[in-house]
Amino acid sequence: MLILGIESTAHTFAMGLLETSKKQVLFHEKVQFQNDVGMDPRKLGDFHTREFSSVLLKLTEFLKKEHLTFADIHLLSFSQGPGIGNALKIGCTVAKTLSLRFNIPLVGVNHIKAHLEIGKFFTSFKDPLFLYVSGVNTQVIAKDDFGNYKIYGETEDIGLGNLLDSFARLVGLGFPGGPLIEQEAKKSHTYIELPYTVKGMNISLAGLHSHLKQCTEKGMSREDLCYSVQETVFAMVMEVVERAMAYTKKEEFLIVGGVAANQRLREMAEAMCKIRKAKFKTFPFQYCLDNAIMIAWQGYLDKDKATSKDFGKLKPLPYETVESFLL
Repeated sequence: MLILGIESTAHTFAMGLLETSKKQVLFHEKVQFQNDVGMDPRKLGDFHTREFSSVLLKLTEFLKKEHLTFADIHLLSFSQGPGIGNALKIGCTVAKTLSLRFNIPLVGVNHIKAHLEIGKFFTSFKDPLFLYVSGVNTQVIAKDDFGNYKIYGETEDIGLGNLLDSFARLVGLGFPGGPLIEQEAKKSHTYIELPYTVKGMNISLAGLHSHLKQCTEKGMSREDLCYSVQETVFAMVMEVVERAMAYTKKEEFLIVGGVAANQRLREMAEAMCKIRKAKFKTFPFQYCLDNAIMIAWQGYLDKDKATSKDFGKLKPLPYETVESFLL
């Protein structure tokens, strides 16, 4: 089955082709909004409107090279939510237009669930506990006894990725902050005590952000702060993850989302799983980030919901949660 996925929840507009019978990625292309001061929804919408055609053109050229047409695509799936409304609207419009033009069945999918399922796709894990860490999201998720995805813990304020991006701007590292902080952290092994706020199964990062601003204003070492912020926030999320694993009795663990690329976070996860005798795997970084292949795969899993004409329900859902989507 040949499936086209379209991703446009935030800074990335991407299109990808997946052959499901062979589990083979045939094509993936993306453009990414770049802005050192964050994502202004209006500018983001303008970016997607302006740039989606370049990705579509490359897809068209790929199909022609492979002696294929849009008529050979069996299913089209797009990120329906959650996400930034201005960006979601563009992906939704492109998906509906292609579906109508080439008579391709269309399905809208949950972006968070797609992150989880692509991890299972690449690792062959059956029932893992997930740590989903991206810009906005910091959540511990797993299936409950009824087969539904459930959030067992999360941030009470800002997401871990947003904290890292904001801190990186404070110390002059730029955007995206996570990879730059990771490189700076490798230059130090001096730990500065920072606020460590775990509330049961949740964490709080806003107080830490305020404290980091004060540390920066005092001129404290950038390398030491980068090292310390990683050690602190990753320890916080791992504490919640370990507690969730004990409660759910899961024996597999995956990290998904853009922050999954951080090597120090992976080291902590591996150490925790070794103690618990649980399995921990990683998968290619490009599929931890927002991408269209995960949307295509989730479309395959949700193919029974696809439609060729009833588009009334296929509107952007910027505030949708993973808990409302059942397996």
